[in-house]
Amino acid sequence: QLVESGGGLVQAGGSLRLSCVTSGSAVSFDSMGWFRQAPGKQRELVATITSAGRTYHADSVKGRFTISRDNAKNTLFLQMNSLEPEDTAVYSCHGLLGSSELWGRGTQVTVSS
Repeated sequence: QLVESGGGLVQAGGSLRLSCVTSGSAVSFDSMGWFRQAPGKQRELVATITSAGRTYHADSVKGRFTISRDNAKNTLFLQMNSLEPEDTAVYSCHGLLGSSELWGRGTQVTVSS
C-alpha cells in the first residue's frame, strides 16, 4: 500500500514536500513516480525515479520540483518549490515492479494566487 502525505494549501511561490510511504511490505519498486490530476483534466506524469536513482521531470515542473527516494525507508519524496496556481491538483504516488503497479490514493495540493 502506498500512502501519500504533505499536501495542503499554499500561496503562489511557496513550497511543499510530498511523501509517499510503502506500508505493509518491504517492496523495492523498480521505478516510482508522482502523477497529478487537476479537475477536468487528464492525469499527467510529474516525475519518476528508478531504484538506481535515475530521475525524470516533466518540462512543466523542471527546475521547480525534485523527486527523490529513500530506499532504506521505502519512502518517495517530491519537493515542490515556486508553486504556481497551475500546479493545483491531486498528486498520486505510483510504484512499478515488473509488470505490477501500485497506486496511492492521492493528496490534494492547492496553490492560491
